[in-house]
Amino acid sequence: MGRLLMALVLTIGSLAACQATTGKSASQTMDDASITVDVQKKLTSDRTANFTRVDVETKQGVVQLSGIVQTSEHMARAEDLAKQVSGVRRVHNNLQVQTAQP
Repeated sequence: MGRLLMALVLTIGSLAACQATTGKSASQTMDDASITVDVQKKLTSDRTANFTRVDVETKQGVVQLSGIVQTSEHMARAEDLAKQVSGVRRVHNNLQVQTAQP
């Protein structure tokens, strides 16, 4: 019983430290991680574009897309796909369109 109590105290302490460090609760951190994974899955499963060079970061439900896409249409498509994911409050699209190389 003592070990269980010690584990519980350590877990609560860790969660409190996480919130103190990041300003987010453990549930917010988990929600953001889940949103990030879901957006990445949505992007990589899209058959119309190659979104392998797109990075996704989520903070409090706000998704930031960064990286390189082939066309401006792909840029808009990535944003639209991200907005379809449950829990996404807003999308900041910082994608860059790849320029043709000489």
